Amino acid sequence: MNHLVQNEEAISPVIGVILMVAITVILAAVIAAFVLGMAGNISTPKIVAVTATQQGSDEIIITYKGGADHQLIEWLSVTAPNGTIYYTTSKKGTLSASSSGATGPLVGSSMVLMRESSDGDWSGKNHVVVTGHFTDGSEQVVLDTFV
Repeated sequence: MNHLVQNEEAISPVIGVILMVAITVILAAVIAAFVLGMAGNISTPKIVAVTATQQGSDEIIITYKGGADHQLIEWLSVTAPNGTIYYTTSKKGTLSASSSGATGPLVGSSMVLMRESSDGDWSGKNHVVVTGHFTDGSEQVVLDTFV
């Protein structure tokens, strides 16, 4: 009589332990990647407000309302409906096509976009984008609207 005892149960616990260790190592690597800065390139949004209103068919008034991060504004850039970019070049909100001397406006400042003869008709919906440029080098769209 040949009584060979086969132990087939020993292989399952070994594979189970190996799989558990592998899962633990993978989870630890993913968590370490987030904690140690791989996701650290995300900047926090700045809080400032800007409004735009249409005045007739020839003017769009942009008003800077300020906000919690008002002190961080270096300047604003305004993209007119024709695609021209203007920059705030005084505390009163004066707009210029040149970024030279760009500065942040005071809270409550109003900037006027005037339609030029080559711009076509502004009587419909006009797309206006205002971007804030901040002291930390970041920039953020603070208004994207149709007026």
